[in-house]
Amino acid sequence: MAKKIFLICPVRFASEEEKQILADYVAGLENQGFQVHYPSRDTNQVDPTGGYQICTDNRKAIINADEVHLYWSKASQGSLFDLGVAFSEHIDKGKPIKLVNRKDIERIVAEEQKPKSFEKVFLLVDEKSRQ
Repeated sequence: MAKKIFLICPVRFASEEEKQILADYVAGLENQGFQVHYPSRDTNQVDPTGGYQICTDNRKAIINADEVHLYWSKASQGSLFDLGVAFSEHIDKGKPIKLVNRKDIERIVAEEQKPKSFEKVFLLVDEKSRQ
């Protein structure tokens, strides 16, 4: 059975460049035989509940995934919700969370020089997930 991957990524505010990067990333994984849940494509974005159904659908897909991949964009509010679910799965069940755009996150950390940040958490989780 194919490994299931949930991709946390921007949907509403994704730039055209990000959309292309994500589409290429998903195609690459699927060409390797992985089953990818790509929210832009696989989660119904028409939600009369104002987003509640999207959140519950993504939660279910994250729980059912073998691992989570993260393309981090500060502009994506939905990613923060999905990350909370994924982080809980990581802590409670050891579910891997792997960074797609690690170099971008490393650059943000280096530029911002903050004592703590989500980006620093993402880097540590990625390291733990790849061990």
